[in-house]
Amino acid sequence: MKIDCEDFRIPEGEDVRLATRQTTVRPLYKSHKDYRALIEEHIAELSAQQSLLYANNSHSLLLIFQAMDAAGKDSAIKHVMSGVNPQGCQVFSFKHPSTAELAHDFLWRTTCCLPERGQIGIFNRSYYEEVLIVRVQPEILRSEGLPSDALAAQDFWEQRYRSIADLESHLHRNGTRIIKFFLHLSKEEQRSRFLRRIDEPEHNWKFSMADIEQRKCWKQYQEAYEACLGATSTVNSPWYAVPADDKQNAHLIISQIILDALKGLRMSYPRPDRARQRELQVIRKRLAK
Repeated sequence: MKIDCEDFRIPEGEDVRLATRQTTVRPLYKSHKDYRALIEEHIAELSAQQSLLYANNSHSLLLIFQAMDAAGKDSAIKHVMSGVNPQGCQVFSFKHPSTAELAHDFLWRTTCCLPERGQIGIFNRSYYEEVLIVRVQPEILRSEGLPSDALAAQDFWEQRYRSIADLESHLHRNGTRIIKFFLHLSKEEQRSRFLRRIDEPEHNWKFSMADIEQRKCWKQYQEAYEACLGATSTVNSPWYAVPADDKQNAHLIISQIILDALKGLRMSYPRPDRARQRELQVIRKRLAK
């Protein structure tokens, strides 16, 4: 089945209502065997495109993953990027900021980890935490040492959205393509996955009481995501709301979106000029001797 990525793209300026967006869609595969064949095809294409990206050395790609707990960010990164050369890809996971990070503006710690040209960078959570978890839990904001007039600003969150949009516009102008994935999970599916983490001993480490405490704020998080997605999805740096109740479906959708973005760069391997061709022929003759 052909995947139309536009079905999941959030248009710039949309008044996002997550309740109207599905957390599951009709399976894009006929069986587990069919899924394996499709994802392996995508992985092979991604590997080829990543080699082109590296050789072309004029763009970089930044993939941002945000979601509620248990939505499958780790799984998506593991499965979708499994065929990419590790030398051309880096994954960063951002948790609670350190003392050094809190001493800088909220974009500093992630900016230090941006991918260089020819590379794919993956943010498992990102600077968007600063308009999501920080918005739901304002006590975190109070620990950031901001000036009192900044904290008191009526448009505080709008200013943060603007800072993010300005950064992403700057990166786009300088060759970094940004794709942002919101893995859209239903509350019922999260409950099922939490129960499996309890029932399966090898997954116990993934679960803590903090996860249950965060679940109590489900409604507030949905509202924070709606505001964030609507304010920061742009033509050049779009958000995609990926139905996440079926992990295999999500992997196929995510990999297709990444492929479309890379192919849209219309890259090719560098062609040597005449001087370089002559040099190569000289080297060939020396090697032949």
